[in-house]
Amino acid sequence: MESLDILVIGGVGVDTVVRVPALPLPQADSLMVPPVRTLLGHTGNGVVRGAHALGMRAAVVDVIGDDPEGALIRSSFEHDGIPASFATNTAGTRRSVNLVAPDGRRLSLYDARADGFEPDPALWRDWLGRTRHVHVSIMDWARRALPDALGSGATTSTDLHDWDGRSDYHRDFAYSADTVFVSATALADEAGVVADVFSCGRAGAVVVMDGERGARIWSRAAPDSPIRVAAAVLPDRPAVDSNGAGDSFVAAFLHARLMGRPLAEAGRAGAVGGAWACGSAGTHTSFVNRQELEAALRL
Repeated sequence: MESLDILVIGGVGVDTVVRVPALPLPQADSLMVPPVRTLLGHTGNGVVRGAHALGMRAAVVDVIGDDPEGALIRSSFEHDGIPASFATNTAGTRRSVNLVAPDGRRLSLYDARADGFEPDPALWRDWLGRTRHVHVSIMDWARRALPDALGSGATTSTDLHDWDGRSDYHRDFAYSADTVFVSATALADEAGVVADVFSCGRAGAVVVMDGERGARIWSRAAPDSPIRVAAAVLPDRPAVDSNGAGDSFVAAFLHARLMGRPLAEAGRAGAVGGAWACGSAGTHTSFVNRQELEAALRL
């Protein structure tokens, strides 16, 4: 098997996307909506496909079901030429129903399915040792891969999504990654959470993604002065759907870092990746490529 730039562990699933008139939904027995779409989605899928679109050698390993959703995942990765290995869980494939408002905001109803399942560690160990970077999604089973990822010599990252800084579920991931991504959504004490990650973990950078307010990159080297990154504005791609924006941010950020670019430049790349994703309806339906990214960074 060839060497990789990035291995993504966990986080592939299927989304049912329903476009709704408003969030929260009005009280009603029924609502007329545009056509409901079923799409490949979830965080690991977004990161590996975003990296692939940017020309990186990317692969994914995950746990899915022997069901129509799992068959869709397998056939899509094979069709797109993205290396993948899957273990089969009898509980089925993870899925979610995403309600999307006209302004692009979403509410995701997540059905985890695979919680409690423990795959054979060969699922990820067979890929380690020949990848430059490992991104571990916060699947419960994937925490068992963290020591192996750290021992492989690759750099590591994780996305904690809407962690509030208090839930113990996320701590193994938060403390085991070189780069930690997290949404600002539930962070009541951002500086305190970042300080805790630096104190108890190994991270050199914590990236707080804050939607239309941009992002803040906290560095261990300058823990009191975060780098502030403005949200990218792409004139030809107005925001229609925020599904997958964070994953595309992560992919573009990691692409820049693996090219040796400093944190501030990686942050700007991430902002473009996230803005690009917002310009198309659905989850992970369009990813910025390297030429488009570089052109947008010159604006």
